[in-house]
Amino acid sequence: MSESSSEANSRQPGTPASADAQVQKLAEVIARSQHNYRELIDNLDQALFTISLTGELRVANLRLSEILGVSFQALIGHSLSEFIESPAQAEAERALPAFLEKGVWSGTIPVRLKRDAELHYFDCWLQTVEDQGRVTGVTGWARDVTSQRESEIRFAELFESLREGIFFTTPQGRILDANPAMVRMLGYDSKEDLQQRNFADLYDNPADRPQIIRKLEETGVIQNNEVVFRRKDGRRIHCLSSGFAIRDAAGKPLRLQGTLVDITERREIEERLHQEREFGRRLVECFPDMIAVLDSQSVFTFVSDRVKEVLGLSPEQYLGQPLGGRAHPDDREDLARTIKDVIQGRERYAQVESRVRHADGSWRILRATASPLSGVKGEIIGAVASVRDVTESKRFEQQLLQSEKFAAMGQMMAGAAHELNNPLTAILGVGELLRERAADESMRRQIDLVLQQARRAAAIVQNLLAFSRPLAQGRARVRLDEIIQELLRPQEPVLAQKNIRVTFEPPTGLPAVEGDRKLLSQALFNIIVNAEQAITATGGGGTVQISAARAGERVELTFADSGPGISPENVGKIFDPFFTTKRPGGGSGLGLTISLAVIKEHGGTIEVQSTPGAGAAFHVFLPIPADQLRPGAEAAPAAKAAPPKAEPLRGHAVLIVDDEESIREIVQEGLAARGMKVDAVESSEQALAHLSTASYEIILCDFNLPGINGPQFFEQLHSDRGDATPLFVFMTGELVEPSLVDRWRAKGAWIVQKPFHVSALAGLLAEVLQPQPSRAK
Repeated sequence: MSESSSEANSRQPGTPASADAQVQKLAEVIARSQHNYRELIDNLDQALFTISLTGELRVANLRLSEILGVSFQALIGHSLSEFIESPAQAEAERALPAFLEKGVWSGTIPVRLKRDAELHYFDCWLQTVEDQGRVTGVTGWARDVTSQRESEIRFAELFESLREGIFFTTPQGRILDANPAMVRMLGYDSKEDLQQRNFADLYDNPADRPQIIRKLEETGVIQNNEVVFRRKDGRRIHCLSSGFAIRDAAGKPLRLQGTLVDITERREIEERLHQEREFGRRLVECFPDMIAVLDSQSVFTFVSDRVKEVLGLSPEQYLGQPLGGRAHPDDREDLARTIKDVIQGRERYAQVESRVRHADGSWRILRATASPLSGVKGEIIGAVASVRDVTESKRFEQQLLQSEKFAAMGQMMAGAAHELNNPLTAILGVGELLRERAADESMRRQIDLVLQQARRAAAIVQNLLAFSRPLAQGRARVRLDEIIQELLRPQEPVLAQKNIRVTFEPPTGLPAVEGDRKLLSQALFNIIVNAEQAITATGGGGTVQISAARAGERVELTFADSGPGISPENVGKIFDPFFTTKRPGGGSGLGLTISLAVIKEHGGTIEVQSTPGAGAAFHVFLPIPADQLRPGAEAAPAAKAAPPKAEPLRGHAVLIVDDEESIREIVQEGLAARGMKVDAVESSEQALAHLSTASYEIILCDFNLPGINGPQFFEQLHSDRGDATPLFVFMTGELVEPSLVDRWRAKGAWIVQKPFHVSALAGLLAEVLQPQPSRAK
């Protein structure tokens, strides 16, 4: 009973024992809460404090004691002025009344800690503590932002001192900030002066700003974008602009910031350098000689485009190649020694001539003038040379020497012939009288022998006179086909007796030439006689085939005989005076010499082709007068000339390949007007693309094209298509040798010389389009 009563009494809530336990538990909870709160307060990064109006510290956390460098016990109850001093004390005292009235303040204040005498910066928040409506103290927090402040100061110093312009703007163009370099760069008096302008108005091209904004919106950043700005004074400056966009939480650009680097001076330097390089390049291009640069090992490092004209090769084919690779073996040693002397400094200026192989296989004589090439420090790093093709000048020198020799010999021969004519006249006269009076046959045979030898001497004298006679001043138009017919009429019976057959079919429309009829007759007669003597020397008969045709701007006569031919060692001597392979008494050795002299006096030349044992062919070329080159100009009477017809060309397709636009247009228009289907391109590469989708009967192609040139284009097309290759007609502005025409004709291509008239070209195309048997003939 007592035990139950005791338990009941202990469970009654109102008993003193129960109340004490609850209070104790509450106290423990409060204590633990206070402890946790204290730990939370002490672990904060900010220093928390409460001070009285006199500056006495009443409440503080552990962070404040760490900042001030004293223990917590030495902090509470002490005045804050014992630990710090503020450089802004006067400003703080002036601002105190406003703070007490408002009750709250925040900002950054400088504070010097007495423990280390260093200046620190604190972000602070302060609030008054009131008791019954009266301010009794101040509570707040402070965070040390000294490092951040120093970074901001360094950034500000950098911002102010950078040479690059720095700017901050809104997407709409309002200038938020700009450093002094930006202000100076754009020529404004102050930042405030610059900020009165919209950034978009500073661009020289107003369209640049929207493009940059769009790029920033898309990518968020731009790097080294070249932009032209307009300074306040109106002067344009070139700048490299870089920047990025600051966006809000939704990704919308809030602010644009970036840099400007003034590259105007650099651009001006680049332009000057470009102009100097362009000047040098143009100078090299315009220079009549080829320019070559070699390194210290005599390897080509630069070759000007003139090499295409000189040697028919591209500069790339020479780069990296050693000196002398295409030189004649006999000239390589001298060439290498001369350039080596220049590179090693033994010679400051040297000149050497050497034979170099052209792309077409011929040898060209080149004269190189070399001097040392110096490096940055003045040391010799190679050689630079100007190279001139002197092949023609050398040939001219030889011709000049030959002409001088002929002139001297002519004067001598003229005097000798004049002195011989009188006695020969007497001999011939007396011989004829004696023959008439001779009584027996034996005497007449002896007199005939004297007369025969006298006439032979007279012929030699006539040749000497013809050789020494100056060209007649009054020239006339002569038809070479008529001269040949006149020469053959009396000769054909004589040749027939020797079993020599002569064939000659006069062509129609052969242009006339300008010259001395008698001299030209003598020159051509000597060639016919030379063919007769060559055939007779074999002891049997033979043939002489004579043909005449127009070859570009010249008339070509060909005299081909079936004699024994000319040995290689004698080909270069046959035009020398008194040179002969005939037996003594068989010839004077002046016939061909006189022929060459006469033809050259008329502006022409003679070429010889011969294969020992297979006869020889003499090609005589004489220029056509300029007025005969006009469209429709013919040597025949005007009544017999017919205008060219367009019908042979109508409906045929031609592809024109020429890098000169004017040529393409003129030819395209002229051939289209004659009914042709015409396409035109500027390169072989474009022509190949056209040919993959279209077909043409004729390709009219320039000889010297950039990239794949005309011959290379022909060879590639012929290799791919074989007999299906379209007909080819090359156009060229270079002098065309008859041998070159013959070589291409053998390959199935024609060559037409620029400049030409479209009507003449149309006539050639009509001839080319004739059926195969006609063309073959």
